[in-house]
Amino acid sequence: MHPTVKRMTEIVASGDDSKIIEILAEEVRFMPPTYWKTWVGREPVAAVLGHVGQVFSNFRYRRIMGEGKDWALEFQCKIGDHDAVGVDLITLNDAGLIEEFEVVMRPHSSVGALRDEMNKRVMTDARFLKFKEALR
Repeated sequence: MHPTVKRMTEIVASGDDSKIIEILAEEVRFMPPTYWKTWVGREPVAAVLGHVGQVFSNFRYRRIMGEGKDWALEFQCKIGDHDAVGVDLITLNDAGLIEEFEVVMRPHSSVGALRDEMNKRVMTDARFLKFKEALR
């Protein structure tokens, strides 16, 4: 397993964006399961992933597939009372940092619960005022 992918499995559910930022490329692109826009840049993506790590409970990776630059990490978790499963689709750059991160999840009710919880957090986290432009 690639060292960045291994490190990701150790920290992504921690909710600690100071650790998450270490494995992200400067211009990382993050495509969440909750809406169509893409977050771009190390700081905003780390902030979003930090909140996600706090929203998810009982998070664990079930399977990790891939090689070289392309990886798929299947996970399961809870979002409040909702069970969820999903896949983190990761592309690494030449330096071994995450340059693309897309999340697909099901069921729909769990994605909705994640969206609602993330919206509450984004609205109360002052960092997101400066990241707002990243969504345009």
